[in-house]
Amino acid sequence: MGYGQPDEGDREMMALALHQARISLEAGGVPVGAVLAAGSASRGRQLVAAGHNERVQRGDPVAHGEIACLRNAGRRPSYLDTTLYTTLSPCQMCTGAILLFQIPRVVVGEARTFVGDLGFLADRGVEIVLLDDEGCIAAMQEFQQRYPEIWSEDIGGR
Repeated sequence: MGYGQPDEGDREMMALALHQARISLEAGGVPVGAVLAAGSASRGRQLVAAGHNERVQRGDPVAHGEIACLRNAGRRPSYLDTTLYTTLSPCQMCTGAILLFQIPRVVVGEARTFVGDLGFLADRGVEIVLLDDEGCIAAMQEFQQRYPEIWSEDIGGR
């Protein structure tokens, strides 16, 4: 399966998402961070919102990083000019939100520690860029080693 290629602003936005993931990890939470940006590579992308997984911190099973980011973005009349950056391949719930809001482009930090189903998104017309970012991989591996029971209660036990 082929994925799109990153553009010049993608790594900068992913660094913001990774910062969000690290905030969650330092609070004992799942290190998944996400940012939503509007615009294009040619016009420049501008940060709309950021968020991180707060499932542990809030005791909220649906407070995944992508969902927290979308919640922080508030209402938008359209997401057609946006890119969602997420440090980890989206789970089925977050995939559903991406499709529901018709987000056309998703940049994924890594899909090694959790594969997700990027093909499902791609088959539905979402452009996927997989960075295979070492920082994103390291954050999740650190979490899995420090908090294996928390990883197991969410997506890790599958």
